[in-house]
Amino acid sequence: MAWLLVGTAAAAPPQRIVSLVPGLTESLCVLAACARLVGTDRYSNWPPEVQALPKLGGLDDAQVERIAALKPDLVLAAPSARAVERLQALGLTVIVLHTRSHEDVQHNLRRLGDLLGDAGRAQAAWAAIERQMAEAAARVPPAQRGRSVYFEVESTPYAAGPQSFIGQTLQRLSLHNIVPAVLGPFPKLSPEFVVRAQPQIVIAEDRNLRDMARRPGWAALPALQSQQVCAFPSASYEVLVRPGPRMGEAALQLADCLAGLGKEPR
Repeated sequence: MAWLLVGTAAAAPPQRIVSLVPGLTESLCVLAACARLVGTDRYSNWPPEVQALPKLGGLDDAQVERIAALKPDLVLAAPSARAVERLQALGLTVIVLHTRSHEDVQHNLRRLGDLLGDAGRAQAAWAAIERQMAEAAARVPPAQRGRSVYFEVESTPYAAGPQSFIGQTLQRLSLHNIVPAVLGPFPKLSPEFVVRAQPQIVIAEDRNLRDMARRPGWAALPALQSQQVCAFPSASYEVLVRPGPRMGEAALQLADCLAGLGKEPR
């Protein structure tokens, strides 16, 4: 199930919404409900108009009293948010939504569209994502299809597994993830695992990619030696790692990078 309702659902479409998940903030705005937002988590920064809203903490430190003071008739939260029970105890309506996969994003758009009374706009938003995904897949050169890829989420290193929304996008682009599905959507890997896997393409935020060659054994990775890398600046990388209505845009960014890579030397 992609969502869980906690509290009593309002009979009328919500007019004062707090979003504690960046991807859900973006989804609301794509559904033309930006004006109904009265506050967000600290990481919600797109579209630009949400940057001026009160910032109310994050998963571990949501500012419950400030949220309650805004008198929202709906709060959107992630399953791992610690504040859900406290918000419920204050009588607030909370909807908990998963954002792990493409299917979750689709369900969330539908759910929000129903809550807002605009199911048609939600259907159009998902259709736009699908069109961009298809366009991105068509842009990937045949020489890049089927190649193995390591997508770094954090430098510890945490990777995007095939079951994650990022992994699903990589699969749509005909890439082979070096992470086995059994490890979960965003596993922490040992550095030695990546060295043994010998990915043909490495995708990461540019600041992390610059440091990879200094990790033990990583300088010998063929992808790094032959510059088969997609290094994204922070603003672009953020689009890649945020499950929401910009997933199609993320796929296009990845496809453009793949199209610019030369074929790996033999």
